[in-house]
Amino acid sequence: MAKKQVIIVCTGNSCRSQMAEALWRHEAGDRFEVFSAGTHPSGVHPLARQVIEELGIDMSSQFSKSIFAMSDRPFDLVITVCDNAQEICPVFPQAARQLHWPFEDPVMSVGAIEERLPLFRRARDLIRQKIRQFLAEESATLEGTASSPR
Repeated sequence: MAKKQVIIVCTGNSCRSQMAEALWRHEAGDRFEVFSAGTHPSGVHPLARQVIEELGIDMSSQFSKSIFAMSDRPFDLVITVCDNAQEICPVFPQAARQLHWPFEDPVMSVGAIEERLPLFRRARDLIRQKIRQFLAEESATLEGTASSPR
């Protein structure tokens, strides 16, 4: 069975979509091929990298990518994680599903690192919770389909 292709999109592809990409890979194992991209890629934020690595998840190979360079890929699922990206995101006609999961952007926070880190951790935890919920529902649907009489 081929892996489902998932792309997670936000504006800068610097924080929320990057964290979601790393978390999705970690949570879903080899069931999905996961990408992230941005409408205006701006580099991976160091605090996003830090809070993901606190969980023991390696993000060192991830980098910001443009959604427009990936618009011809056959994604099964497109998820936008910010309102701006939802408005600008190109259409993926081949995608079976497009979801919008808006999360607050911790990159926009101000203050010392010690003040900002809790906001990055909160975003990370909310994203992880949403991914886990989606994957559990997906598994339940697949199990229900497999056990239903034909």
